[in-house]
Amino acid sequence: MHLEKYSVRGFRSLADVADIPISSPTILAGPNDGGKTAALGALGFLLGAHTVTEDDRSYLAGEAGGRCTDTEVVGDFRLDAWEQEKFGLPTELRIRRWTDGDLVPRFEIWGSVPDDEELRDLSGKLVPELKELATRFGIRLPKPTKPVLLAALVEYGREHSSGQGWSGMPPALADRLPRLTEFEGHSLDPEAAIRSVLAVQFKSYMAEENVQGRVRELETDARDWLGMQAKPLADHIVERFGDIASVTVEAEVSFSPLLRSTSLRLERASGEQVRLDRSGRGSARRVSMAVWEGTSELLVEHAGSEVDPEVGPPVQVIVAYDEPDTHLDYHFQREVMGIIRRQGAAEHVSVVVATHSMNLIDGVDIRDVVLLRLDAARRTVVQRLGSAEHAEFDRHLGTIAAAVGLRNSVLLHERCFLAVEGDTEQLVIPVLFNLSEGMSLQAAGVALWACGGNDGALKLACYLHKHGRSVMLMIDADSEANSRIFRQPNLTRHFGQDKDRVTRMVGKMSNVRELEELFDDETWARTANEAWPRDSGWTPQDFAAHRGRKFSGGVERMLQEHSEQRPGKPEMLWEIAVRLERPTDVPAELRDIFADLRSLAG
Repeated sequence: MHLEKYSVRGFRSLADVADIPISSPTILAGPNDGGKTAALGALGFLLGAHTVTEDDRSYLAGEAGGRCTDTEVVGDFRLDAWEQEKFGLPTELRIRRWTDGDLVPRFEIWGSVPDDEELRDLSGKLVPELKELATRFGIRLPKPTKPVLLAALVEYGREHSSGQGWSGMPPALADRLPRLTEFEGHSLDPEAAIRSVLAVQFKSYMAEENVQGRVRELETDARDWLGMQAKPLADHIVERFGDIASVTVEAEVSFSPLLRSTSLRLERASGEQVRLDRSGRGSARRVSMAVWEGTSELLVEHAGSEVDPEVGPPVQVIVAYDEPDTHLDYHFQREVMGIIRRQGAAEHVSVVVATHSMNLIDGVDIRDVVLLRLDAARRTVVQRLGSAEHAEFDRHLGTIAAAVGLRNSVLLHERCFLAVEGDTEQLVIPVLFNLSEGMSLQAAGVALWACGGNDGALKLACYLHKHGRSVMLMIDADSEANSRIFRQPNLTRHFGQDKDRVTRMVGKMSNVRELEELFDDETWARTANEAWPRDSGWTPQDFAAHRGRKFSGGVERMLQEHSEQRPGKPEMLWEIAVRLERPTDVPAELRDIFADLRSLAG
């Protein structure tokens, strides 16, 4: 079975979180205590790796308080052809693991519900109860062991059902659940990492048919031996009670595939014995890195093994990392991303990473990033730039964001987005904002990108605005007439009634047409004499002559005709911006825009 996504209800801060995807990799991002570790814990509960305690139950909202009574994790799985034939199930299957007040976990599948209520939950029943049910429904079995009884009763219940709902899962299906192996970056425990990897390998080894045969033989021998040991006790009961003819003691024996511990011993080339916990964090990091790299090879080998027709194809392995970049420097963070990519590329392997690392967040497709955060009630909610219903648009959105230079971490975390018209604005706005506000755009929480005449960039701005993100679109006043995409009807189509709040027509308040025209003639002449000198010098009148028409175009032609440097438009305004010294040197209209921008970001 291949897990594609899962939903959680009633587990820690995850009161009701839907559709966390499982990709290669999935990145769980978000602030501290936002629910990343809880999401990994819920995944472990679904796959049978974790148990739920009373402390894991979500607190109820409202005045009543207390904890919820039910905890459930529901997974959407895809079955391979072998599993469909083996269990008689469809390609897509929904499985849940849940527990109520008794804290006893139960596996159930969504599908046909047995008409008889006693067949709907068989997991807690003992062998005598199962035998009684089999007899009542006319089910005859040559060797009525518990697994055989459960499988037969589940099949009977499926055949005698008339509705849909949750019912008991076939016991053998649990063996096809994905294997979960976990790495905790903060623990710096290579032995735990090795144990986690070997546990997956050991479970696969125990599932092999020849191994299972030997285990069943041992279980049978042990059961017979225990029966012989119990016979004197049974005979004693018969002796004490004259109305009892015979007593039989049936012992159920199971040798579980449990890897108890692993130990890691190091010896230096000099022969010196080394205890890893006494070698410092640097050594532990290096060994952990080697373990992670070795894990990739083990997973690839496991995924590529031959299919045993009795056991079935290899099951999915999900590698879960909880902040793997903790305690690692920038270089090793990049190394971890490479390891994760190699693991995720292996067949039947998926990777889920809970992290704060911008390297990891920026290293995947935006569709594979899940942002978890707490709402006002301190309940985890999922925020994604897109939804399952718009997968193609999400792909297009990610392409646009990459094209305009917006990384995933910026899309997820920045407080405000400023879209400017072209290369000139993208070059000089950071300089002018820093001078005006006394801080950089980044420090203010503002992400800047240039539209470049691209309608897709406007769609990105619209999408961010639609999803409640703060966006400002800064456009030259004359662009409305010069460019179709910046005309009022098109802006209204993108931003609706917020058009006037989102868009700023630069120069309109100063009765000029474009950004370059906001700077006075004296500033232009002073800059030209320093950056592009000529024999006769530049005067304010040289620049005033170009006002009333396309100012930037006229100035660019003039400077190129009379200057050896032949500057372009972005370079012209850059030379202006870097020579300004005081906040008041920034034109007043721009200072007002920057103040509004800081307010949005705040």
